[in-house]
Amino acid sequence: MEDGDEGATTRRRGWFDAVHKWAATAAAVVALAISLYNLAELQQEPQIDVTLPHLMRIGPAGKGTLIYFQPTVSTRFKSQDVEVIGDARLRLEPTGSNASPKSPRFYWQSNGVPTFDFESDEIRIEWSGDPAPFLVSQDKPQQPMFQFQDDSWALQPGRYEGSIRLSRSGNKKPLTENFCLIVSKKATDEMRAGGERGIYFFRNDLPKFTSSGQFSHCYVRETD
Repeated sequence: MEDGDEGATTRRRGWFDAVHKWAATAAAVVALAISLYNLAELQQEPQIDVTLPHLMRIGPAGKGTLIYFQPTVSTRFKSQDVEVIGDARLRLEPTGSNASPKSPRFYWQSNGVPTFDFESDEIRIEWSGDPAPFLVSQDKPQQPMFQFQDDSWALQPGRYEGSIRLSRSGNKKPLTENFCLIVSKKATDEMRAGGERGIYFFRNDLPKFTSSGQFSHCYVRETD
């Protein structure tokens, strides 16, 4: 009986040793697979998202028009590389009865930062930087407030189809997000009467407009 017990014990020990070796090997394989997956993820190009703001600021600039636009540029994925955004462009195309062979030509004039003026009880936009490339990584999303300007085109009432286009390094496909803008005669009269220092808010999330299919989440003057 003792010999039988010793044999059974030896067999059990051998079985446990085999299972242990198999489990250790399996764990090592899984760990290696995870490491290779993480390495592959880190070596991939960062996937950049551009999210449009709910607020657009528009104002006169001499005979032209300026637009302040602050999208969020970010990536949700880990990557060893960073993305370089080299240029930003804003396009506005009048549509329908407002269509014209001459479209505005906006350029990236500078970056701004909003400040509150307690004396005038108004928000003012102060210069914060020249137009220059900026970096985007997972731990460093960006929210630049672009100042786009056209020096000789004045905003007219009507509907506009627009887009913001961000150029990327390495000849990669630019990032483009589309939007629409609806400008009423009331809004243009308000801006002309307010002088060059005036900045006027247009939003794409006001309930009184988003509930109507006519506006389709376009940016609309909040006082319309």
